[in-house]
Amino acid sequence: MDDDFELEILDLEDNPNRSRVRKRSNGHAVNNAHHEGKKADGSGRKEPGENEKWDGTHWENVELRERVVEGWAARVVGIAASQSTPKVKDPAKGRVLTSKPTIVQSFGDFMKEPPPSKKPPGRPSSIYEHLNNLFNFSKELETERRIIANDPEHNAQYNYAKNYIKTSKYTFFNFVPYNLFEQFQRLANFYFLCLLVLQLIPVISSLTPVTTAVPLIGVLMVTATKDAYDDYQRHRSDNQVNKRKSHVLRKGQLKEEIWSKVEVGDVIRMENNQFVAADILLISTSEPNGLCYIETSELDGETNLKCKQCLPETENLGHDDSSIGSFRGEIRCEPPNNQLNKFDGVLNFEGKQLSLDNDKILLRGCILRNTEWCYGVVVFAGKDTKLMMNSGKTKFKRTSIDRLLNFIILGIVFFLLSMCLFCTIACGIWESLTGQYFRVFLPWDSLIPPDPPGGPAVIALLVFFSYAIVLNTVVPISLYVSVEVIRLCQSFLINWDDAMYHHATKTHAKARTTTLNEELGQIEYIFSDKTGTLTQNLMAFNKCSIAGRSYGDIIDPRTGEYLEISEYTRPVDLSRNPFHEASFKFYDHGLVDALDGGDPECEAFFRLLALCHTVMPEESKGKLEYQAQSPDEGALVSAARNFGFVFKSRTPNSITIFAKGVQEVYELLCILDFNNVRKRMSVILKKDGKIRLYCKGADSIVYERLKDGQDSLKYHTQEHLDRFAGEGLRTLCLAYKDLDEDYFLDWKGRHHEAAISLERREEKLDEIYEEIEKNLILLGATAIEDKLQDGVPQTIANLAVAGIKIWVLTGDKQETAINIGYSCQLLTDDMLDIFIIDAQNASDVEDQLRKYREEIRNVAATNQPQTNLSVVTFSDEGVGQDNLSEAGESNGGFALVINGHSLVWALNPKLELLFLEVASQCRAVICCRVTPLQKAMVVDLVKRYKKAVTLAVGDGANDVSMIKTAHIGVGISGQEGLQAVLASDYSVAQFKFLERLLLVHGRWSYYRMCKFLRYFFYKNFAFTLCHFWFAFFVAFSAQTLFDPMFISVYNLFYTSMPVLALGIFEQDVNSKNSIKFPRLYTPGLQNALFNKREFFRSALHGFLTSCVLFFIPFGAYYNGMDQEGRSMADQQTFGSVVATILVIVVTMQMCLDTSYWTLFNHITIWGSLIFYLLLQYFYNFVIGGEYVGALSKAMGEPLFYFTSLLTIVVLMLPVMAWRFYWVDVRPNLSDKVRFKQRHDAKMASKRSEHDMLRTPSARRSRRSVRSGYAFAHQEGFGRLITSGKIMRPRNMKQGPISNGRATNLRPDNKISFVAPAAPSTVEV
Repeated sequence: MDDDFELEILDLEDNPNRSRVRKRSNGHAVNNAHHEGKKADGSGRKEPGENEKWDGTHWENVELRERVVEGWAARVVGIAASQSTPKVKDPAKGRVLTSKPTIVQSFGDFMKEPPPSKKPPGRPSSIYEHLNNLFNFSKELETERRIIANDPEHNAQYNYAKNYIKTSKYTFFNFVPYNLFEQFQRLANFYFLCLLVLQLIPVISSLTPVTTAVPLIGVLMVTATKDAYDDYQRHRSDNQVNKRKSHVLRKGQLKEEIWSKVEVGDVIRMENNQFVAADILLISTSEPNGLCYIETSELDGETNLKCKQCLPETENLGHDDSSIGSFRGEIRCEPPNNQLNKFDGVLNFEGKQLSLDNDKILLRGCILRNTEWCYGVVVFAGKDTKLMMNSGKTKFKRTSIDRLLNFIILGIVFFLLSMCLFCTIACGIWESLTGQYFRVFLPWDSLIPPDPPGGPAVIALLVFFSYAIVLNTVVPISLYVSVEVIRLCQSFLINWDDAMYHHATKTHAKARTTTLNEELGQIEYIFSDKTGTLTQNLMAFNKCSIAGRSYGDIIDPRTGEYLEISEYTRPVDLSRNPFHEASFKFYDHGLVDALDGGDPECEAFFRLLALCHTVMPEESKGKLEYQAQSPDEGALVSAARNFGFVFKSRTPNSITIFAKGVQEVYELLCILDFNNVRKRMSVILKKDGKIRLYCKGADSIVYERLKDGQDSLKYHTQEHLDRFAGEGLRTLCLAYKDLDEDYFLDWKGRHHEAAISLERREEKLDEIYEEIEKNLILLGATAIEDKLQDGVPQTIANLAVAGIKIWVLTGDKQETAINIGYSCQLLTDDMLDIFIIDAQNASDVEDQLRKYREEIRNVAATNQPQTNLSVVTFSDEGVGQDNLSEAGESNGGFALVINGHSLVWALNPKLELLFLEVASQCRAVICCRVTPLQKAMVVDLVKRYKKAVTLAVGDGANDVSMIKTAHIGVGISGQEGLQAVLASDYSVAQFKFLERLLLVHGRWSYYRMCKFLRYFFYKNFAFTLCHFWFAFFVAFSAQTLFDPMFISVYNLFYTSMPVLALGIFEQDVNSKNSIKFPRLYTPGLQNALFNKREFFRSALHGFLTSCVLFFIPFGAYYNGMDQEGRSMADQQTFGSVVATILVIVVTMQMCLDTSYWTLFNHITIWGSLIFYLLLQYFYNFVIGGEYVGALSKAMGEPLFYFTSLLTIVVLMLPVMAWRFYWVDVRPNLSDKVRFKQRHDAKMASKRSEHDMLRTPSARRSRRSVRSGYAFAHQEGFGRLITSGKIMRPRNMKQGPISNGRATNLRPDNKISFVAPAAPSTVEV
């Protein structure tokens, strides 16, 4: 076990907050977090858990080890403990059920454990548990599955899940109640429902229920329509999948059935290009040696073909329906789980017990390719399939603005209750002092006690509820719908942005969620993967070290210095090799000369590269092409091919190569395949009676297993490895070992026993592999170049200027990580120091962290504060120059580099705050040699303690954990499949598009949302508080000022469209200047545009506006008369005048708030005023509203226009003066850039604008991209090769694949492994 994983496991086991499940001897499950006591003998050694063993110092959790080793990505959607099947009590037949959900274990654990006893009944913890106990609805988790093929009677007793799937939530009959139930779980909707109920009580309601019912029903209908559409799409998808056709063997005859009728134990036949209906055990295929090929794009996003192989014992069944129909093999396997790359089971057939693994399983959702037909037994169906168990709900993410809104809405509710309480007290006082004497004119209701003390008290109590109804609009019901509409439109703008379109892959940026757009404008920390995210993950063989000599550099013969390779440098001519690739470039003639001279070390080096791999060759249109599991492996085999060692073909038991034109056939004895723990792979071959093991792997792994006596070779090779890593190349070492035949035969027998073991199979195989991979002889090392993506240095530089801190989390070695940091501008020469934490134990890590913290404090104490320069200088010479000074840029700042060993201790609860304190004061942080789990833990650490908005970006399955953990996840649709994209919130094709996504769309979205919210609260306070002022003049009787219809549609029709246009199209500066001046992004980092202070400002603005809106018209109309001497001081006229002026004022305020005018802004703003007048006329005169004629009467008098003008001037003039003062005297960066923007527009006709993008200087010019070798590919075809016949002996007949992705798999031109088409999925 690699030390990285050992340390990580120890850290996780020592974490007191992690609850583990173990079992006592009686079988009862207990929570180890609550029962961690010492043994009775007082020794302090706790009892072993179910999956623990004693290693001499502590209890080692085997299950936890397995979970860490398998990687975080395979379990990112969570352990599938929620999935279950009904209980079947049949212990005689071996099916064991337990009522206590536990973590899914290995099959071997299930085979050796006795059936657990039931948990004794206890007191129900909830009413749901009580109901489950009452009706016996408790669902139990199976621990073993037993199936007999073609025996439906036997399989039916277990009541396994059918193949029918259902992802929809609603049906035609339950949609209305279910959807309403969900919607009223939202606090705002439930609040307005309660108000509607109150309005139905005549004694307390002065408003018709329509005023609340209309907006509430409108909101519910909009949301229900969206939910219904989404669920309709799910129904269509479910029906489409459930009604797919499949061929099922029933009573020895092949019948066509729809997928939903397929059951566990059925044998189904699949044909080429068909989807696999369920998780099946492959039993026979059309291809030689029982092979078949599948595409797994629906599972993991990969389009490269994967090979599966059936057991040799079932291969002979062929496609004879009668023979297959009589097949009665018994399958015993693990229960349903969500681990796509793992399957453990056995098949009892013809008296033999045959081992089953993942290579013999076809998963639902795969597509059969290049295989005429195949047969398989259904093992898991429907919701039990691994595809469905991986389709769990993604964790709902909420923005900081959402959380702030919830707090603000709660505060508004308390404010509303305070106003209601004030009006209640005032009403009680008025009724006691004055109201009781007016009962003849204003009689009390019959429910009111006639005596003075009780009557006013009851009236005041009823008035409390009445004012809760009248003033309810201060809590905006339409706010949430408006926010969702704005976010949806902003997502469309991201999707439609051609500036983020990648022409090479024809990929647009895509917003995969509509709830996080404004959070893109508040990112403070970016956590980025390196390989495939910052780099292209397109590998090219660059240099190598053979027998202590380095090849690949060009040395000046006069000075002895290394020469830089440019596009004009002449490469080595390899055209004499008929298999050479035109795209392959190598510049050192010394290596070719050594091969031509017959150098045995060089020949052995490339012979190893041609033999030690799991690449699969293909002949396509007369050209040799390779299907590789990773770009690294493809590049190495391609290099051997171009230097004359051509991997030509493989058969079940042999590998054929052409070494310098001579055919060599090797007997393949065994493949010791790669995995993320071993970080190496080996092959054992036999030729001319000589058995040899070839090994390639990470340098640290191979060096530990070298034979003694190679000190000089090891020293020189290590020097070359360090130099290669310093240049950013991915390195690995090559070694070999000759084996004695007797020893090998003995080892092979033990290897076979481990391979078929049902208990601890993987661990036993690792031990067997470890035994033989010792005392190796070093051959040399390879160096592969992984090039940076376009625009990465500029993007990182601009994001850093914007105030965003970038942490790179990579699996590469320390030297490589540092140098890739320089290449992409993350590290620069002007930095004061780069702190390197590489200690191996907790105390040393703590010492290093404390030392670096003191250095940072000393520098901070000695540096004088710098005066910021002017951001923009508006002179003729400097127009457009960005003279921005970055905080901390004068002294360079610090960078921190920490490796995976030290990170285990740094993330310990005792040191995590110290680590975070040091890291957060550094301009850049690089974590190298980290696992996927550690990536997620680093992100979570920052989330928990910094309270900052985080973004994680990656391109592979090993990045899914941190993408899910961060506030926002961005997936790069790169070379490692689509796992990261499928788990992300946003996807882009290149890292450089992250700059535009954040600095343009993110900033705009945040700016628009904040402006929208400020205006929304302003207009609602201005509208609602008019009722409050009116209360002082109507004896606090809850009489309304406005027409009930106006109250109902104010937010829905009269003021909704302009504010939506503002939230969708508003921008302070254009996209070009948003990128040119990254510091414009800073307000989002500081939450400056919308916070509690800004809310109170908007509320105060609305409060003062309501004051002016009410009292100026009140004074004008108090004793007002028309031109004919008739009084205009009636309530309806006054209410209509105030309502009209209110609409005009809030529309004028919208005009002042709009910085970017579009046609849609003009239509919505001016159209709203026209629509208000038309709707008022229609409602009052056509429908016959209560306020009929009031507004038209008022508008016929000059008093209305004078009052309107005076009110508008009094309200707008201070706002305009305030804003002009701040723009002129104290302009912020946005104001200055906006002025520059107008200045540039005027100057455009006189001279062309110069692009003056500010980019920090590079450390040095570099030919290569810096990234160290980190085995990037997943476990390959090794077990398939060793367990049976892997390659077909004939060419495929089907030709190119026609699935829309054929160019990725079988292009017309031969593949250049500088850019291979079969990327990896997991990197650790």
